Formats: sequence, structure tokens, C-alpha cells
Amino acid sequence: MKLRTLEIALEKVEGFAAPNVNLEQYKTPAVVAAPFLHMAFMNGDIEGKTVYDLGCGTGILSIGAAILGADSVIGFDIDETAVSSAKENAAHMADIFEYDDSAIQFIVSDVLKIPEMIESKELERADTILMNPPFGAQEKGNDRPFLDAAIAAGSVIYSIHNKGSRAFIEKYIKPAVVTNCFITEFPIRKTFDFHKKEIQTIDVEIYRIESKS
Repeated sequence: MKLRTLEIALEKVEGFAAPNVNLEQYKTPAVVAAPFLHMAFMNGDIEGKTVYDLGCGTGILSIGAAILGADSVIGFDIDETAVSSAKENAAHMADIFEYDDSAIQFIVSDVLKIPEMIESKELERADTILMNPPFGAQEKGNDRPFLDAAIAAGSVIYSIHNKGSRAFIEKYIKPAVVTNCFITEFPIRKTFDFHKKEIQTIDVEIYRIESKS
């Protein structure tokens, strides 16, 4: 699937009805999600793979992975309302793009519990982890539990972080390593009362990480 075609498809995914500021709930915009997923697809990390989406929100990355041919996808989010919306989005998008929506599951769970589920054999490790973790705007370090869970849960990780995070990321994830990184713009629509602009654009870095676990 061409990048622009994927972006147009992902624009159909509905965002949060009532976003939670403490969870930093912003829908990953299609203009970011599409190249993020396309990068993973072109590296051979989506098609035919088992994919986990940590902090899946309303499911845009999970759905994109299914459209691109993932064998199975599980999205995890602590917010039950978001998971409900993700299920609705996945079913709706399956009708349009004719993927098997039974290949996508959504689980209400704190990401910190995922390594425990793998340890207990409730889950197997994924081939690929996708995530757009909190940027730490509300509480510094909110992305760290996601990095910890991702490294324990998957072989290859794709993650979005604030521009300028690379030195920290590379140090924090050792012995895992960053293999690819690119910078892109992330438009944030006015979502909460403290937002002054209709759209604020920030620079982010998208990483491909290989776990050594």
C-alpha cells in the first residue's frame, strides 16, 4: 500500500470522545501514523508478524498494522473507554478494508502488567511493538514504563518521542539498540483548555529499536 493511501485510510479512525489529560490522550494523527507504520512495513516488521500496540488509544496503529497484513495484533490500554472505541474503530475499518477484524484484540491493561503476562505464559513475546507513549508533559518520565514493557515484550520496537530524546533513549534502553531514527512534525489539535492554538506542531523522533532481551 502506498504511503498516501495508508494516510487517507487512517484518517477514518475516530479519536478520543473525552480525552484524559493525565493520560496525555492525543490521537496519533494519520500524517504521523502512516509514515510510522510504513517504515515498519518496509523493514519487514509488520506483514505476517505478531504486533503489540502499547497504549493503543482508539486503535489507529493497531488498525494500520492489520491493514498492512499483520498476522495478529493486540492493543493494550489502561483506559476502558478508549479500548471500547478501538474495538468499534477496528470493526468499522474491517468493513472498509476487508481485513479480518478477529486478528485484532484489545485488552484493558496497564502496560506494566504486560511483562508479567509474558512471564506467566499468558502472552507470547511479540515480533514487533508499536507505541506512541506519553511525552511526559504532565509528569516527566511517563514514557519509561512503556520502554520497559516494550523491551520485555517484543523483539523490534517502534516508538515516538520528543525531538532531542535520542541520547536518553539510547542510554536507557541498553543493551537494546536504536537502528533507525527519523524526525517528523507532529500536529496536536486543540484538545484541552490549556491549549491556546487550534493546531500546535512539535518535532518528534521516531525510533526503530532492536531489543536484546
